[in-house]
Amino acid sequence: MEIVGYLAALIMGLSLGLIGGGGSILTVPILVYLFSQEPLTATTGSLFVVGTTALVGALTNARKKMIDYKTGVLFAIPSFAGVYLARHFLLPNLPEIIFSYDGIILTKGLLVMGLFAIVMVLASRAMISSVKPSKSDGTSPRHASLVKIGWSGFLVGITTGFVGAGGGFLIIPALVVLLKISMQKAVGTSLAIIAVNSLFGFLISINTHSLNWHILLIITAIGVVGIFGGQALSKSVDEKTLKKGFGYFVFVVGLAVLIDQILKLH
Repeated sequence: MEIVGYLAALIMGLSLGLIGGGGSILTVPILVYLFSQEPLTATTGSLFVVGTTALVGALTNARKKMIDYKTGVLFAIPSFAGVYLARHFLLPNLPEIIFSYDGIILTKGLLVMGLFAIVMVLASRAMISSVKPSKSDGTSPRHASLVKIGWSGFLVGITTGFVGAGGGFLIIPALVVLLKISMQKAVGTSLAIIAVNSLFGFLISINTHSLNWHILLIITAIGVVGIFGGQALSKSVDEKTLKKGFGYFVFVVGLAVLIDQILKLH
């Protein structure tokens, strides 16, 4: 199964390079189902993989001047608060058995994977239906949307911290619709936010689980190779069609994970 896992990591990287996001959502299922890791350990490892691969993508976009740093900071500050809350308070204080009744047992691991599956389904919807920038109405988007951006950033942080997902499917719509920045800059800025959020979450969780660094480093390296390969191929493929197709794939995987977790309740 390890070979399949490494191939899946390559697909993850290719998708990041081709469409600027989405692929990192596969990291937790890869670690859980193909490398037999516990869900909570997988979310911590995922933060490292997602953060590092997103950082590579962000640096590439930075060289092209495709990152809005002011917007990134505006979004990242409440995101940090969400990540810290999830990793430092919510997850550690959840009991191992959350619910038990008549043979149905909901454990912390099942809850995390179930919520992650829901996040995958939501992410697939965002990939299938492209986000369109709204037209400027002459008002200052930064001031008009400050509270909305704050809440969006906090929600992204909670998502990243709790289930180990980057949250790009939440970040890009917020940047494009609320702050009205271009899609190209939204992708670059999103990768930067995902990188700092994920690596921050990883650093504050690094001592909570015993990590298999051998696997994590190989997956990360393969993912980075995939990013560069995807960027090289991006000029010769239809991005919209690819993004939709990958969105349907993520939907199927997310649905399968959700069904699997429901069956494990009994």
